[in-house]
Amino acid sequence: MTRVLHVLDHSLPVHSGYTFRTRAILKAQEGLGIDVRGVTGPRYNAGEGGPELHDGLLFHRTPGEPKGPPGLREWREVGLFADGIERAVAAWRPDVLHAHSPLLCGQAALRVARRLGIPLVYEIRAFWEDAAVGNGTGREGSLKYRLTRALETRLARQADAVVTICQGLRADLVRRGIPEDKITVVPNGVDLSLFGEPLPRDAALAEALGFDGPAGPSPVVGFIGSFYDYEGLDLLIAAMPALVARQPEAKLLLVGGGPREEALRAQAAASPAAAAIRFVGRVPHKEVDRYYALCDVMAYPRKRSRLTDLVTPLKPLEAMAQGKLVAASDVGGHRELVEDGRTGVLFAPDDAAACAAALARLLESRGEWEAYRRAGREHVETRHDWAYNARRYGLVYQMLAPPDPDGRLVAAA
Repeated sequence: MTRVLHVLDHSLPVHSGYTFRTRAILKAQEGLGIDVRGVTGPRYNAGEGGPELHDGLLFHRTPGEPKGPPGLREWREVGLFADGIERAVAAWRPDVLHAHSPLLCGQAALRVARRLGIPLVYEIRAFWEDAAVGNGTGREGSLKYRLTRALETRLARQADAVVTICQGLRADLVRRGIPEDKITVVPNGVDLSLFGEPLPRDAALAEALGFDGPAGPSPVVGFIGSFYDYEGLDLLIAAMPALVARQPEAKLLLVGGGPREEALRAQAAASPAAAAIRFVGRVPHKEVDRYYALCDVMAYPRKRSRLTDLVTPLKPLEAMAQGKLVAASDVGGHRELVEDGRTGVLFAPDDAAACAAALARLLESRGEWEAYRRAGREHVETRHDWAYNARRYGLVYQMLAPPDPDGRLVAAA
């Protein structure tokens, strides 16, 4: 049985899109007969860094707190993390190191891989420099941006194999000179075993939020996630007056929080459609399905940027898996997931009027809703189910090195 040690920024019990993808990958690989463990870096760990079991998955921890000015602090973090990886390797003897972005995970794993002669897979979920721009902690073209980009490119060249989550990232790496045959795309996916029948609409919750009008249940447009600027929620709020003009009972439900929450709440309060907008803040993960059940349409109005053109999000796939209609901006990351007019609708990015018109058309076309739902669910089942997608990892691992007589991988010379 092949042993794969996944090198991660963080993991369960932290709840994030990153940890949910990680869980899905590890569980799916286990289902294929691959032996898996994880090791996480020092940023999220306190104490002695002993192994922890979460949801049946074992994670080694790297203790320590890197200090110093920017640059030196990250260098020290890579050193601490490499030590933690090496301890996990000594305890378990994996056949492959599989590092997941961000860059520091890959840098730490590369040190260990070269020192111990273990093949390294580097998986890029997003480019760290573009993610920093997207969440407001970086500036495109800055010295830090260019340095991070150069280090990412160098790491992709040095890794034995590279995985990306979408064609946009793959194409960008090819433009940087990374050989096409070195890169495998393993798309974002959904663990369909976690999705049973969607919850029924919670009438009491709907009433508490004011979603039941004189004519019956209101049509509800929802967004559930993190409130970053690139998500375009300001455009969604700006679209509401035009939407309400065409669909007077329409409501907008915003679940989550983040850096833009205060500004978005202020914008909504000043909107002519303020009475139709509801914020509920962050909710426990186990409660999220109750809010999904209230929504007819899930809206993803991402603004156009390098990040949103190159990276595919997970949320639209989760919405399709739950039988929700999807309306999304026409950026590269969404075009890889949503077929306009079949699995959802696309509208011009950075355009509140286009967003409002698309949502109104969808709400006015109830006769087509079931076809959208069936097509969306089929799209997830056939192209984005982890039970299927994870097989691609097995092919990547097999290419790294020949098996030894007992069937396990050995490092190539």
